Amino acid sequence: MKHENILGYPVAAVSSEVCVDGILKRIGATVEGSAPLPFWLACLNPHSARMAVTDPAAEKALKSADILIPDGIGVVIASQILGGIIRERITGSDIFRDLSRKLNDQGNTSYFLLGSTEETLAVIKARLTMDFPRIRLAGSYSPPFKEVFGEAENQLMIEAVNRAAPDILWVGMTAPKQEKWIHRNKGKLNVKFIGAVGAVFDFYAGNVKRSSPWFLEHGLEWLPRLLQEPRRLWQRTFVSAPLFLLRVLRQRITGKV
Repeated sequence: MKHENILGYPVAAVSSEVCVDGILKRIGATVEGSAPLPFWLACLNPHSARMAVTDPAAEKALKSADILIPDGIGVVIASQILGGIIRERITGSDIFRDLSRKLNDQGNTSYFLLGSTEETLAVIKARLTMDFPRIRLAGSYSPPFKEVFGEAENQLMIEAVNRAAPDILWVGMTAPKQEKWIHRNKGKLNVKFIGAVGAVFDFYAGNVKRSSPWFLEHGLEWLPRLLQEPRRLWQRTFVSAPLFLLRVLRQRITGKV
């Protein structure tokens, strides 16, 4: 899968469709035993890149992802500044929706949902059953809402996933907690593919409304979300994004990340 170097991160430089097809192909390869288990996907946006500046474990986790998608219009702009070819953002919601559609057509696939609250997980399960009836829900787990998990809590999460033996694990915690957790524990998980999709659980359950298609098409999805959750998102918009682009400009001018 083609990628570009943006601030030292290997960002996928393909369309959403090519990305999903690549995931499907690799899932098929794991079934045949010709690829290591598991492989995983993470999302890069200006805010996650900014947090990683002061969190080496987060930076290491993001850079180790097998697929790192450009989840943010700021990453698309960064590619243009650096002379790259990325022209569309790929969100976690895009991957979750489009991969689920194709896996539903194929049938014989199972999911495990890790993250969020029991109430949100129940809503997701009900909706998945209606939207993708040929995908089996192997299980779910709502971990404690804390920044760092204890060893016993961590072991319970691993055991819950492995006991259910799903094909795909979707992790919907906050970033960079979810990326660090996957990076640290992927070798202990008996799954084929792991998707770190953050707020997708809340989007899919309807807890948070996604922006209208017009805003999505014009790279302005952040604006309605900012108006919905100003206290939580103002820093991402007015601090993380400008600092990210300043670093990109430095990379463009000096060649250093």
